[in-house]
Formats: sequence, C-alpha cells, structure tokens
Amino acid sequence: MSATLTPLASDEFQAPGLGIFDWPPLVEGQAWFNKPALLALVGTLLVMVLTYIAFSRPKLVPRGFQNAGELAYQFVREQIARPNLGKDSDRWMPLLFTLFLFVLVMNLFGSVIFIQFPVMSRIGYPAILSIFVWLLVMYLGIKHQGPIGFFKNVMFPPGLPGWIYVLVAPIEFISTFFLRHITHAVRLFATMMAGHLIIALFSEVGWHFLATNLTPLGAPLGILGVAMTILLTAFEIFIQALQAYVFALLAAMFINDALHPAH
Repeated sequence: MSATLTPLASDEFQAPGLGIFDWPPLVEGQAWFNKPALLALVGTLLVMVLTYIAFSRPKLVPRGFQNAGELAYQFVREQIARPNLGKDSDRWMPLLFTLFLFVLVMNLFGSVIFIQFPVMSRIGYPAILSIFVWLLVMYLGIKHQGPIGFFKNVMFPPGLPGWIYVLVAPIEFISTFFLRHITHAVRLFATMMAGHLIIALFSEVGWHFLATNLTPLGAPLGILGVAMTILLTAFEIFIQALQAYVFALLAAMFINDALHPAH
C-alpha cells in the first residue's frame, strides 16, 4: 500500500522554516544579488555616511551625530580596545570601530520595519569577516613573533611536563588557528539566525490567529503571538548589539595574541 501526503488546508497553521532565509535574485541572471546582498551594500554605505557626518567636521561641543559617534567610539575604545590591546589600542581602533559598527548595522536590520532581516543570519557574511580577521592574525603573528616562534608560543606553553605536550600541542594548534575563528563566525550567524526564526514564528502565530483565521479559541493565541513578538523584538535588539560587541571584542583578543605571546 502506498502512502500519499495530504496537503495542509489553507486555514491550518504552518510554522516558518529555513526557507525564510532564502531570497530570490533581485536582478534576473544575477543569483548573488538578493536582498541580503543589497542590505549589505546599503549597510556599508550607511556606516560610511554616518561616520563621515559624525567626524568630518568635529566641534568643540559635540552635538547630534558627532555626539552619538563619539559615544560609540568611546565605548569601543574603553570596553574593547584598551582592555585587550593596551598601548596598541589606538592603532587598532579604526578597524575595531568599523567592525563593531558594521556588524551592529547588519544585525539591527533584523529589527527595522519593512526590512526585518539580519544580514549576519546568512553564514557567508560573518564567515568573510572572520576569514579577514584570521588572515590578519596569521600575518601579525608571523611578523611580530616569527614563523617558528608564533607556532611555538601557541603550541608549547612553558611550564608544563614534557609528556603532556603530546596532548596539548595538537589541541592548542587546532583551537587557536582554526576552531576559535570558526566559532567567531558561527556564534554570530547562529545567534542572528535563531533570533530571527523565533520572532518569525511568533509573528506568524499572531497573523494566523488574528488576521487569517480569527476564532474565539484562536484569538488568545494570536494575542500571545503579537505580545511575544514585541517582547522578543525588544530583547533581540539587545542581542544584536551584544553580538556586535562580542565579535569586535574577540577580534581584539585575537589581534593581541598575535602581537604578544599569550604564554
């Protein structure tokens, strides 16, 4: 006996799936140019314009965009650069500040009405940033510690019994040169993806039970869906800012480890 799949009725609730992360091309024949790519381009231009407005004509008493820009710059300097890079912090502030702002804007797109898609929920975007940080760390480590010293300082921390290096060396090698940079991207991607999916689920619940299938029994579920969507969106804004901070913070830590031996 062969089994057949019965299609869902139009009034049955269907939870959103991973298909909400797939976008068709905006230009025919250009598969790469979809909504996330457009948002990445817009976000890049937005960061450039906002920073230019904030810092191109500084005044003694900051106002408006300059005030907001200086607060953001001070936050990155005091909370990310100086605690991790010390005397080298000013040198790396342009990179860390740009990383923080770029990731923040890409994440906040997920909470902007009519846009509502966090670009970093597509793995390619955080992966590119993480690969850039990895290449920079490899270059700095070899330049400042030497090609042999860089790997030696990572894989053979001093003060351990000789026999234990058989275990420590491969673990440190894989962890320092690969795993932490992979998780640097995956952490940002997974957090943005999960948050967007959960908010989409509750918003779909609200829309389904209040707009398309309003019933006395379904109305409370719809109200709950709307309430949870609002609450989770507010919480997601905090998470989006937190993940931008964490991404820039880890980049600063990796750069410091390349400039100075960790052991």
